Amino acid sequence: MIKTRFKTCSVSSVSLSLAFQSSQVLISSQPFANWVFAASRRNIGCATTWTSVRTRNYRTTARKDNCSDRSRMTYDSEKAVAISAVRRACGLTSSVFNRLVQGEKLVKGDKSPVTVGDFSAQALISTILHNVFPEDPIVGEEDASDLRHDTPEATLLRERVVSLANEALTAPLIPLFPSSDGEAVIEDASWGIGPSHHQSPTQLLDAIDRGNHEGGRKGRMWCIDPIDGTKGFLRGEQYAVCLALIVDGEVKVGVIGCPNLPVGEEGGSKGCISYAVRGEGAWQIPFVSDSNSSAPKPTRISITPSSSSTAAGPSAIVFLESVESAHSSHSTASRIADVLRAGSGGVDVSEPIRMDSQAKYCVLARGRYDSPTSTSTQPNLVYLRLPTTGLGPSATYIEKIWDHAPGSLLIEEAGGVVTDSRGEKLDFGLGRTLGDNWGVVAAGKDVHGKVLGGVKRVLFGDSEGNEKARV
Repeated sequence: MIKTRFKTCSVSSVSLSLAFQSSQVLISSQPFANWVFAASRRNIGCATTWTSVRTRNYRTTARKDNCSDRSRMTYDSEKAVAISAVRRACGLTSSVFNRLVQGEKLVKGDKSPVTVGDFSAQALISTILHNVFPEDPIVGEEDASDLRHDTPEATLLRERVVSLANEALTAPLIPLFPSSDGEAVIEDASWGIGPSHHQSPTQLLDAIDRGNHEGGRKGRMWCIDPIDGTKGFLRGEQYAVCLALIVDGEVKVGVIGCPNLPVGEEGGSKGCISYAVRGEGAWQIPFVSDSNSSAPKPTRISITPSSSSTAAGPSAIVFLESVESAHSSHSTASRIADVLRAGSGGVDVSEPIRMDSQAKYCVLARGRYDSPTSTSTQPNLVYLRLPTTGLGPSATYIEKIWDHAPGSLLIEEAGGVVTDSRGEKLDFGLGRTLGDNWGVVAAGKDVHGKVLGGVKRVLFGDSEGNEKARV
């Protein structure tokens, strides 16, 4: 019998705030077994009535406000499930790295490394999402075709993927974060996790292949990048587990787990999750709780103007770039830096910080590489993604939505701006790619315009982007 202890609530139509008080199991009846917690929101400025929110038959967290703004919707359940899935996937990928042996990597057609962690993490996340939101389609990076062969190599890889995914799925339920009333919100067994939730090889391979949705402009969909930055992962450097919910072409929830990203000052702990829900700000939560709390405590993160900024604009900038020059043009970024240095009120552009994955979005969102609460002076950070294969019609590589969906929302909710190199918003409603966007420029609001002007001058010949792309 599964049990979960709920805080006492009034269930009149149904007005409630379900907060888990401990990881002990208390659910003794099926109706309650299908409920997902809905942490109370006391900052929305109007009374809130919750309608039936069951994990197996709803498409959004159905909330009706007793006020005039009926367009507001919360995604509390989606946020909790996404954080849980990413947290478990981060533990899985860290375990894979620590146990990595020769032969546990394949080669994709594009020559990028794929590890057993990619497959097992996508199987894990897809399984959880399908248990909680069975009608939501998934856009995933991986497919299970390489795991379905009858060769000895494929059999060995498949067995390891199944073992690792089940190890992560059946791990004990853990606290995720404190609810608004201070109680610990923990994972729920109805999400298909915890002891006894073992999956068969067929179920896990099918879960991987469930990520074959083609995307589009209408409806809900999740996008998964199980290991963003596989080369960084294999080097023991920065990589990220990324998950986003997109509704009608707009990112609503974004979660990025970075097992190797510093949480605090140099020499301190590593491993954190950055997340955002549209309209609710950007947050960071460490993997490990401090000694005073049963659940890790989230910290609000934001992009604030550097002390080097003046009324005339930023005077010091550092670019965040990909490690691999094949992923983002280092030479183009260098030319942009020269333009910014030489322009009116020249900007001091320092040596770039290079790291793999959407960890760059997390660093930008908190305004610094180290702790978001640090008071040390740092320059303005700017994320540039300028592919080397051309822009627009001449491009031979087009960015995928899973590479930018959670990160772009994180920056916007942290107070920043994300556009392509022409100043256009990223369009997540075109399918599996950002087909109409040319590169990515992300920065704080006080920095973005100046940097975008330099980008346009280098790529297009003027600050308006009127000439044909040069890259």
